Amino acid sequence: MLTVVILIICLALVFDFLNGFHDAANSIATVVSTRVLTPLQAVCWAAFFNFVAAFTFGVGVASTIGKGVIRPEGISQGVILGALMGAIAWNLITWYLGLPTSSSHALIGGFAGAAVTKAGFGVLILQGMGKICLFIVLSPLIGWALGFSLMVLMIHLFWNASPSRVNRHFRRLQLVSAGLYSLGHGTNDAQKTMGIIAILLYTSGYLGEHFYVPAWVIVSAGTAIALGTLAGGWRIVKTMGMSITKLKPIGGFCAETAAAISIIGAAVGGIPVSTTHTIAGAIMGVGSTTRLSAVRWGVAQRIVWAWILTIPLSALMSSLTYLLISFWLP
Repeated sequence: MLTVVILIICLALVFDFLNGFHDAANSIATVVSTRVLTPLQAVCWAAFFNFVAAFTFGVGVASTIGKGVIRPEGISQGVILGALMGAIAWNLITWYLGLPTSSSHALIGGFAGAAVTKAGFGVLILQGMGKICLFIVLSPLIGWALGFSLMVLMIHLFWNASPSRVNRHFRRLQLVSAGLYSLGHGTNDAQKTMGIIAILLYTSGYLGEHFYVPAWVIVSAGTAIALGTLAGGWRIVKTMGMSITKLKPIGGFCAETAAAISIIGAAVGGIPVSTTHTIAGAIMGVGSTTRLSAVRWGVAQRIVWAWILTIPLSALMSSLTYLLISFWLP
C-alpha cells in the first residue's frame, strides 16, 4: 500500500509541475508581450514568487479541496489516481492546442468524475462544488471589472503625461505587478495539489484522526509548481499575451494587479479559483478601455468554450481512467 501511495504522490507532483508549465503563460505573458523582461528572465521571476507563495497565505484552498468537494466514502487511492491521470491528459491536450484552460478545474473535474464513478453523485459536497462552479463565472468577471477600473484610473491619473514617461514608470512597476500575480498564482494553484496529497495521506491512514497539510507536502508542491513555471509554457504565452489584445506596460500592470488582487483574496477565503480565467478576464478588461473592438473576441470566445468544457471533459476522462484502473486499485 505504501508503494502505491508514493507513486500517487509522485504523479500528483507531476501534475503540479504541469500546472506550473501550463500556467506559466498566465504569469509571464503580459510582462513578455510588453517587453519588460525577456522570456527567460520572466519565468525565473515568476518561478521565484510561485515558490515563495507556498509559505505565505496558509492552506485554506488545500483544505477546501481535501475536505470540501468529495465526501470521504467517495475517496480512494484509485479515485485519486484516476483524477490525476484525467487532469494531466486534459492539460497536455489543451497545452498542445495552445488553449489557456484551468489546471485547477481540470483537477477538480477529474476528482469529481472519478469519485462519482466509484460511489454515485451522492458523494459530491454540493456546497463546495457550487462555490467552485460559481467562481468559474465570477473570477473572470471580477478580473475584467478590476482590470477595466484600474486602467481607467491610470488613464485619468496620467492623462497629461508623455507616453515615454508613462512607459518608463510602468515598465518598472510591472515587475512588481508580475511578482504579485505569480504570488497569487502559486498560493492558489499549488494548494490544490497539496489538498490532493493530504487527502490521499488522510484516507490511507497516514495523518492520524485529523486532516491537515504536512509541511513537507507544502514544500514539495511549491517546488514542483515553481519548476514547472521555470520550464515554461510557450504555446500559451502567445495566446495570452498577444492574441487577446495588444498591451503596453501600463496595461500589463493593470491586468496583473487586478488578477493578483482577485486571486489572493480568493486564496485567503479558501476559494479555489482559476488563475487562468482571472488573468484572461483582466486582460480583456484592460483592452476594453480602448474600445471593445480592441479585444479579439473570436480568440476570447474560443478560450471561453475551453473553460466551459474543462470540468465535464476532464471528469469524463478521469471517469474512464478510473474504470480501467479499478480492476486492480479500487
